[in-house]
Amino acid sequence: MSPLNIALGVVGLTVLTLGLLTRPVNRSLVSAPLVAFIVGALLGPHALGWLDPSAWGDSHKLLEEATRLTLGISLMGIALRLPANYPLRHWRPLAVLLLIVMPAMCAISALLAGWLMGLPLLVALLVGAAVCPTDPVVASSIVTGGLAKEALPERFRHMLSTESGINDGLAYPLVFLPVLLLTLPSGEAWGEWIVKTWLWEVGGSVVCGALLGMLAGRILVWAEDRNFIDQPSFLSITVALTLLTLGVGKLIGTDSVLAVFAAGVCFDQCVGGRQRAEDDNVQEAVNQFFTLPVFILFGLMSPWGEWGKLGWAGIWLVVAILLLRRLPVILALRPWLQPWRDWPVAFLAGWFGPIGVSAIFYSMTIASQTGNEQAWRIGSLVVFGSLIVHGVTAAPLARWYKRHAS
Repeated sequence: MSPLNIALGVVGLTVLTLGLLTRPVNRSLVSAPLVAFIVGALLGPHALGWLDPSAWGDSHKLLEEATRLTLGISLMGIALRLPANYPLRHWRPLAVLLLIVMPAMCAISALLAGWLMGLPLLVALLVGAAVCPTDPVVASSIVTGGLAKEALPERFRHMLSTESGINDGLAYPLVFLPVLLLTLPSGEAWGEWIVKTWLWEVGGSVVCGALLGMLAGRILVWAEDRNFIDQPSFLSITVALTLLTLGVGKLIGTDSVLAVFAAGVCFDQCVGGRQRAEDDNVQEAVNQFFTLPVFILFGLMSPWGEWGKLGWAGIWLVVAILLLRRLPVILALRPWLQPWRDWPVAFLAGWFGPIGVSAIFYSMTIASQTGNEQAWRIGSLVVFGSLIVHGVTAAPLARWYKRHAS
């Protein structure tokens, strides 16, 4: 049997089945990403052996690029889901989340990795940086859908979406500081980090994405005013803009993931993207069709043997990171996070900081840049734990908050 045809059949059947069962899955103890991961694990080389990504070439590069594409598609959907000018109107709590909470999550995760796994400082920082961003893909599965809209307040859902959209790109400098310190002399590494990483790769990505988003939005309005579009499809336009931004951002050497979010926000301001996205069910299509395949691939490539070698220390590290990486920080900073100021919402926001596709992407990037596989081994295990724990608790906690609010 051809691996390509098996893969196509598996992806199609999984997306079709979960698409037909969206409502019961969203209200159950298993999330759609977790189901997709289980499908991949069952078909992978450690179970049935029907699909083996190592036989397809450079499987690590394949996973890195697949996660980059998935992040781009998901971030565009998030940007179009937000109310107009939302990041600008809520810049104060976002500044706290990005400038205090995210570095704190990186530091706490690194300290836990160094303590429990006995890692050197820079390697522990690699692990901490890889798992610190709030994953936009898994977060979207938590804050979208019927149950989330019924039970969870908009101020929780919009702020979590915005945080995950921005901090996913801003984790880039946190990842590359230890990478540069491991691969370059110390003095040269700091200069490279400040000038190239921050000014060009981060700042340039925001400018590049904003320009592409505004240009695409104005061209769309111009074409609509002249009746040049026969059968408009907002989903196809936004996917095309995502691919364009990912490609251009990578070609000019910027953080292409952050560029996509900037493009989506600016595109939305030009065309009123939120209403169009709701009319075309863009976010639902993104969640079902574009994000589930990467979890199947992650299931196929999960290093079960390497996880086993980590032993109990690996399990305790996953538990410690899920409990201590985010929740205490959010609760401590609750007075400065206006949308999450009351205790129940602060608890939800502290608990639901899922670790997913972004951690896989950065783990693969670290491995390709440094040759160090520790971030991939440990980071992928933490992602596996987050998929289980956050997937199992999403629906019960949403129901709990609904009862509490009423």
